[in-house]
Amino acid sequence: MVDMRMFRDEVTGWAGGGSGVLARELTELLGVHTAVLLEGLSDLAAVEALAAGRGRDLAAEGVCVVPMGGAMNVGRYAGLLGPSGLGLRLIGLCDEREKPFFDRGLNPARAPRPGVFVCTTDLEDELIRAMGPARVEQIVQNEDELRAWQTFVQQPAQHGRPRNQQLRRFIGTKKGRKIRYGRLLVEALAPDQVPAPLDDLLATL
Repeated sequence: MVDMRMFRDEVTGWAGGGSGVLARELTELLGVHTAVLLEGLSDLAAVEALAAGRGRDLAAEGVCVVPMGGAMNVGRYAGLLGPSGLGLRLIGLCDEREKPFFDRGLNPARAPRPGVFVCTTDLEDELIRAMGPARVEQIVQNEDELRAWQTFVQQPAQHGRPRNQQLRRFIGTKKGRKIRYGRLLVEALAPDQVPAPLDDLLATL
């Protein structure tokens, strides 16, 4: 079945040294006109969850959300997908500390500067602050991870740290957990709690 996931996989292979022939064909076949460049899979989970919660099918709208495997890859992906490549409109979402990579990778000398939406610290921090630590802890409990969480906060390195920082660190400590909570936290947000970077990004699509 030809779908946006297949296109995304082809783009990833192209960025890794592939020919990009099928990616070019799929661009036309699927009507892709916009690429959202993200640092990783947890960002993908969050963006897709927010879009689904608002009744939007980004793939059907011609939007491909692309996790790049790190902000240092943004220049490569921008070159492949932007005006000098497939000619797609580019949008970005990144952490505050990674913005310089996006600024360099999306060089206005190569293309008009696209919208880049910046999370203070990172997306997990935005989500935790938006709903509050108590609500996040409830989600952790609902996921049957309360014991793991209680053990984690007893570690010496966590003593005296603010609750939101502890939660952010906990979410990032186990493989796959960051991706899962990226989706879960977004799904639990009230409409007026959506962090501005996510809200503004979706509004531009």
